[in-house]
Amino acid sequence: MSHYKRILVPVDGSETSNKALVQALQLARDGGAQVRLIHAVDELSYLSGYEYSGDMVRIAREHGVDLLDQGLAMAKAAGVAADIKLIEFPGQRLGQVVADEAREWQADLVVLGTHGRRGMSRLMLGSGAEQIIRLSAVPVLVVPGTPGAPGVRQGN
Repeated sequence: MSHYKRILVPVDGSETSNKALVQALQLARDGGAQVRLIHAVDELSYLSGYEYSGDMVRIAREHGVDLLDQGLAMAKAAGVAADIKLIEFPGQRLGQVVADEAREWQADLVVLGTHGRRGMSRLMLGSGAEQIIRLSAVPVLVVPGTPGAPGVRQGN
């Protein structure tokens, strides 16, 4: 029986995020835990020069809700108690948003996927997983992507 009772899972629809969700649902089912799925939308990322596209933000929100609904259906099919939350975080770092939600929801564990980027791509894109690990007050289980998938590093 796992000592994790509240598992937070950020989802973005990527292959690595889906792998992390499957892992979290298995942990939750085996340990009798509940899961909260979150998806974050940063409105500021939809600013283009001086132009603001409200339609883009609306589409991003709708996409986020669809992802959360799909994850909730997976949780239900796995027999896991789950809820969902769409978070808007203009101008904040994703790692801080996830760490804050873990604290507010009193999560015991955060489970997330990582693309395993290295070198220039990591420098340019940053590492969301690394931010979350550094900022989270609870353990973080990082599920790697499938080797050979775009953006996933191979071996050592």
